[in-house]
Amino acid sequence: MDIAIRAARPEELAAVGELTARVYLDGGLLDFGEDDPYLAVLRDARGRAEHAEVLVAVEPSRPEHAGGELLGTVTFVGRGGRYADIAEPGEGEFRMLVVHPAARGRGVGEALVRECLERARALGLRRLVLSSQDRMYAAHRLYERLGFVRTPERDWSPVPGLPALLTFGLSLT
Repeated sequence: MDIAIRAARPEELAAVGELTARVYLDGGLLDFGEDDPYLAVLRDARGRAEHAEVLVAVEPSRPEHAGGELLGTVTFVGRGGRYADIAEPGEGEFRMLVVHPAARGRGVGEALVRECLERARALGLRRLVLSSQDRMYAAHRLYERLGFVRTPERDWSPVPGLPALLTFGLSLT
């Protein structure tokens, strides 16, 4: 399958936010379901795009169509700021990696992570880091296959009383 990775276009941001929210909801990844306050953050791709790079994976369509089908998305944080949860100086971070259910198993997630790696290297960053829920098994296999290692000393919980997020990192130097 041919996959193109690029920055999300302004007219796509609502769909990006909805895809992100649906994958988390349908995957049982929100502790409070439809009432989870994080749902609004997931849906706010437009807000993320103001502070980070919202990337999309698309299947290039026929030449007469400009967009392509939205296969997945990730938010890349290259220089800290509002969306950098665990990145320290010299580190990039990515968040909210999701793949449309119909596109799973086709390398979409890997292509998005590899694009984050390329962007981090292009910025001269020394490391790329991320946080993940303990039940995101397929994502953990992907990260480990790409060379990320667990960094349990950086695990953290965004909401007291909820399970800690697992952290991973990959040295780029």
